[in-house]
This record gives sequence, C-alpha cells and structure tokens, in this order.
Amino acid sequence: MSVDPRIVPPADAAARRAIKPVVVYPNGTLPSPDLALLERARATMQKVDEVIVPPREGGTFRAPKGHFIRIVSVEGPQVGDLNLWNANDLTERFYSGKTRALHATHVSTGDRLWSSLPSLRPMATISHDTLGWYGFDADGGGVHDVIGTRCDPYTNRLLSGGDYHHCCHSNLCRALGKAQGISMRDAEPFVHDVLNVFMCTGFTADTKQYFMKASPVRPGDYLELFAEIDLLGALSACPGGDCSAEHSSDAAACYPLKVEIYRPDMALLTDWPFPEPNGYRGIAEGL
Repeated sequence: MSVDPRIVPPADAAARRAIKPVVVYPNGTLPSPDLALLERARATMQKVDEVIVPPREGGTFRAPKGHFIRIVSVEGPQVGDLNLWNANDLTERFYSGKTRALHATHVSTGDRLWSSLPSLRPMATISHDTLGWYGFDADGGGVHDVIGTRCDPYTNRLLSGGDYHHCCHSNLCRALGKAQGISMRDAEPFVHDVLNVFMCTGFTADTKQYFMKASPVRPGDYLELFAEIDLLGALSACPGGDCSAEHSSDAAACYPLKVEIYRPDMALLTDWPFPEPNGYRGIAEGL
C-alpha cells in the first residue's frame, strides 16, 4: 500500500512498524512428503503419454494418482499457466492462495499444490525441479509462482481497449471445454488462478508491485509433479513467451511446451498416504 501524505502519523508510528512479523504457517507445521520414496518410484517410471501444447494455445492431460507429470521446455524459453482439477469432480480444483499461504510465493521440490475448500488436500507434490537452483535473485524474483492470476482478455480490454483471444484464461477455457465436451462459456467458471510454471516474478522493493522478468528456463528443463489424486490438467503456453517484456502478445517469441505422463512401479507406492478429502464436516452439519 502507498503512504497517504495527508494522514499525520501517530506518535507511536515507529513502534507500531517495528513489531516483529509472525509466519502464519511455520515450517514444520505440515507433514513432509516422503521424497526418498518418491525418488525410488521415479527410478522405475515409464512414459505412458505425451501432449504438446502449441505456442499461444492450451492443452489438457490426465494423470491417475500415483503417476508423475513433467512439464518440459522443448524449443525455447517459455512459461506456462497451469490449472488442475480432480478428474472426477471439477469443483475440486487447485487453490493457489492456500498453496501460497501454506508454502510460499514460489514453489519447488517438496512443496504441494493444494485443492479448494471443502476438500483442501494435496492434489500434487513437486517431485523434481531442474530450476531448483534459482532461488531468489537480486531483484527478489523467483520461479514457479502462485501469486499471479493468469493473463486474461478482460484485463487486457480494461488496460488496452482491445480484444485479444489467446490470453491464458481463454486458452484454458478452450482446452477444458474441448476436453469435457462443453462450451467455452460453460468451461469458464471452472478455470482458476494458476501455477505460473517457469515464470520469473516477484514484487518490487519500493512499491511492492508484481513484476515479471525473463524466465531462466531453457530446453530440457522441467517441473515434475506427483499426482496425489486422479488429475485433469490444463496448460497454456503463455502468449508472453518467456515474459521478458510482454504479457499477452503476438509479437513475443513463443515456443511449445510438452507434458509427459509417467507410470512408476505402483507396488512401491502401496504405503503412500494418498489423501482423502479434508475431514472437517462442521459446515455440512450446520455448525
């Protein structure tokens, strides 16, 4: 928030600002996934499906629980906007806000992608990230954020006065509609805030505005997810390309993204605690 110069600070303003912050959900609050077990499963996995998402378009994929999903850079630096749903119930979908609160503004190996209320359970666990070396740069930027929403034609019209039909929101609506055999209009209410795969973002140090910068992703890099439930996913190859300059554009250099689905030796996952929907039932019982 900006400072309003018309408001006179109270005498104890400095003391109020100096109060120490408290992390809302401290590290260690959540049970940690067994990454060693996932590593053993990863060593056995075989590719069972592959989807190519064209530049400035969207595509869908399905991954049964216990399978691995790789989102792969294949030709050039390209970011992708990811939506996830329970494959059997579209009302249970990825909850970027709760994922951000439980983990951080940017996610990587060991973090989980959580589903919407009332289910609130892990949909996927990040099992490998070839950009895990990046961390946060001197500008405060990091990769794979859960703070941005997705480029959309409504905001584009608000800011530019023009219409653009390949924003990630529209791409996701088209892809979901095609996958489910419904119209874009009927698909739109299910499209939600995204995981910005490979996108490098942060907040400016002075004004705290959301920024983007050139993604560090290169061909061969991938983000890998372990499906905790049966998943339907949609991915948009953002029309901003690597998001180094423009967010939605026919001028930016754009490249395809590849989604690979892998099946491991499922016997290794016999004891994996695949999550049930959240156990709280108070609202359902009128409490």
